[in-house]
Amino acid sequence: MKTIKNFILAVSLLLISVSANALGLADYTENFVVDALLRGTGFTATTPANYYVALYSTACSDSAMGTEITGGSYARVAIARSQAAWSATQGGTGVASSGTNGTVGNAGIISFPAATADWPSASHWGLVDTASGAANQIVCAQLTSPRTVTTGSTASFAINALTIQIDSN
Repeated sequence: MKTIKNFILAVSLLLISVSANALGLADYTENFVVDALLRGTGFTATTPANYYVALYSTACSDSAMGTEITGGSYARVAIARSQAAWSATQGGTGVASSGTNGTVGNAGIISFPAATADWPSASHWGLVDTASGAANQIVCAQLTSPRTVTTGSTASFAINALTIQIDSN
């Protein structure tokens, strides 16, 4: 089986262009994909209706989530597992992917709640499978420049700012 090589993740936080370094699929996701594609495990049996974007103040990795931001009305933001919420690999929404670059991106703006107090500096972000509490991490990435969200500010990912590329060939 061809190994999943890369994720290219471009992040816009606070509507300021910020680049991120890809860390790749989390171990949980790699095992899930192998089991679903090759080992006959039901793909729909364990996938949620939504994934959630989380912000971390410390590094995340293949095997561990970072320290998630807390307080000041911070909450993970839902992104539906749907053709409307993610662009197809050839661009556009609402249709199955047929492109050749293996890249999808968020099709809408992803906005966190307005901060009611300053949040710790965000250095990483992740995509997880629950709205709160313990979660399985799907992907994580480091922001090139950490960002602090101050009282009254809203952290956002612009359309197609959060892109995921599987197999860059």
